[in-house]
Parts: sequence; C-alpha cells; structure tokens
Amino acid sequence: MEATIITIMALLFLSFVALGVFVTVKVAKAAKRGVDRTLDQARRTVEDTTLRAKSFGQAGVAGELARLRLSLRTSMRATQEALHAGVAEDASLKESLDLFHRLSAHGIELDADLKRLEHEPDRVWVAGQLRELAARTEKITGSADALRRAARDRALKFAEDDLSALSAQIDVEAGALRHWTSPDSATGIADPGTRAGATSGTARTAGPGAGAGEPSAITAPDPRRTAYPWEKSARPETTT
Repeated sequence: MEATIITIMALLFLSFVALGVFVTVKVAKAAKRGVDRTLDQARRTVEDTTLRAKSFGQAGVAGELARLRLSLRTSMRATQEALHAGVAEDASLKESLDLFHRLSAHGIELDADLKRLEHEPDRVWVAGQLRELAARTEKITGSADALRRAARDRALKFAEDDLSALSAQIDVEAGALRHWTSPDSATGIADPGTRAGATSGTARTAGPGAGAGEPSAITAPDPRRTAYPWEKSARPETTT
C-alpha cells in the first residue's frame, strides 16, 4: 500500500515538473516571438525613415532607388494589413490573400534588387536600369493597390447593405409601435369630444355634495410620493 502511494506521489511530482517545463518553454517562445516582432518593426521603421530621407534629400540615382523602394514597401504593407484584417470577417478574401502572397514574392525579389543596386558603384549602368525597375514597381504596386481597394469596396458595400436592412427593420418596428395611428385601430378609440364631454360631466357630478366618503375630483398630489423610481422624494415643509 505504501509503495502504491509513493508511486502515485512520484507520478504526480513528475507530471507537475513536466507541466512546469512545458509552460516555461511556451512562455519563453512567446516572449521570443514578441521580441522578434518588436525588433522587426523597429528595423522596418528605421529602414522606412532612411528611405524617406534619401528620397527627399538625395537627387539622381540614389534618390530614385529610395523612392521606388519606399513606394513598393508602403503599398505592399498597406495591402497586407487590409487583407489580413478583412479575411477574419469575410472568408471570400482568402483567395485574394493567396494571390497577394504570390505577388509578395515578386515584391520581395524586386526590393532585394533595388537594395543591391543602392551599393552598385557603376551609377551610369544603374541609371539605365531605372526605367525597367520603375515599370516593375508600378506593376506590382498597381496590383497590390487593386486588391486593397477591391477589398475595401467590398467591405463598404456589405456595411451599406447591412445598414439599409437595419434601417428597414427599424422603420417596420417604429410603425408597429405607432399602431394607434393606423386606420384599423382608429375604430377602437373613442372620439376626443365624447371623451372630453364624459370627463366634464364626471367633474360636474363630483363635487362637495357628491358624498361624504368620496374624494374630490381635483386632489393635490402628495409631495412625499413620486411618479418614477429615479425621482427624488420631495422634502416635506418644516414649520418653525
């Protein structure tokens, strides 16, 4: 019996140790991924800032290369963010996201070519390649922009259709709440003149001589009682 208890305790101890190791490894991997994402974001920010400075501060081949890289990176990043955000709500964008991944491979290749040409010593030869590089950049960014705009137009169209349907439902509900204004319900409502006459007749019959135990027709409200639960009770007047 004691051996069985010892065995169970040992198994429990080993299980806890294994669970602790597993959790520690998962936490370490998550922390590493967070650090990697932070470093990648910081590196992209520095590169974008450098490219922006070169595109405005340098003329000639270096400035044009920086402008092409900045245009390519900005367009591809905006499209990637738009598609990733939209595919979570619209599964039909998955095919568009797959197409973007294929387009991204060409964008990565072009960015690498542009980056290598920044260190090319033969500036005359690089200047001769600028027209072809600009055409490739425009083709890739044009395709990326088309995907991004189509995804946004689709999202706006769905939002507009949903708002129109919601407005129609609200109009129907508002009409149902005003049921007394419909012609069918008017037959069940007494004429206002008849109701006013009946009220005045009742007021005339109820007076000081109507009965000793009956209340008068006009009774002042009790200031200590309120009509709604959120209203504060009126303070009674105090006499000095």
